Amino acid sequence: MDELPPDYAFSQPPPDHADHLRDDPVALRALWPDAGVLLLDEHGNVAASADGQRLAPLRGAELAAQMPDTALFLALHEGRGWFALTTATSVAEAGTRIDLRAAALALPAFEAGLHAQARALAHWQASHRHCPSCGHALRPIRAGHAARCDHCQCEHYPRTDTAIIVAVSDGSRLLLGRQATWPARRYSVIAGFLEPGERLEDAVAREVAEEAGVRVRSSRYVGSQPWPFPANLMVGFEADGEPDEPRFGGELEDARWFTAAQIHAGVAAGELLLSPRLSISSWLIRRWLAGQGAPLAR
Repeated sequence: MDELPPDYAFSQPPPDHADHLRDDPVALRALWPDAGVLLLDEHGNVAASADGQRLAPLRGAELAAQMPDTALFLALHEGRGWFALTTATSVAEAGTRIDLRAAALALPAFEAGLHAQARALAHWQASHRHCPSCGHALRPIRAGHAARCDHCQCEHYPRTDTAIIVAVSDGSRLLLGRQATWPARRYSVIAGFLEPGERLEDAVAREVAEEAGVRVRSSRYVGSQPWPFPANLMVGFEADGEPDEPRFGGELEDARWFTAAQIHAGVAAGELLLSPRLSISSWLIRRWLAGQGAPLAR
């Protein structure tokens, strides 16, 4: 199969997360004045000015003389620290917000990755305020990357929910499905969450069978994407499937086999909408088309 380099959002090489600094508040405070700081709202949206233009990262010294206790430390890059603040704790309120889905591909790759990290951390903190063991309040530690219960001394860490996403082909056709809540005419590859005690490749076979009634013979890993909406990791596969007639009902309202020619014709006629380019699902579809010798124009 022809190679199509990953071009979806959040696929850039990761920065130095500098784990050793998370427990060093003195070092973090020293980084703060010249640090780059991302501003987020409580939903993880990107800060923008009143006219809707994205705000460039601000220097720490522009926001506060001292590093706020609620600052999330994200990374160290070329000697410069990077942090995030939510608007609830930031002294500089932005005029409007841009959804990260809309901004992801327009952002510089490095900043997009930091926004994904910040959004996932902020969501985890907002949704995990109390200890699941005893119910007492949690206190953020390690620069926002963990939380401690001072009552029972339990420590808690950010949660990432793993999901598989798979391009299933019977050799000449690609399996696509759609959920009822999606925009009209949108189709995508099959996806679903990993269950406890399950291998990734078993999740691929199970989800495809459950959602579309198609048997998977084999599968292979091809890439992954952090998906901070709110805190997922999409693990991408390609799979060889039996040419079974799709059967659907629960999560999908439709599932079909498409040839490359049918995909091209449907897209050209406006009768078929594919996944947005920021997602790994779009890449999996375009990768399959490229392997069929029928790449989709950008």
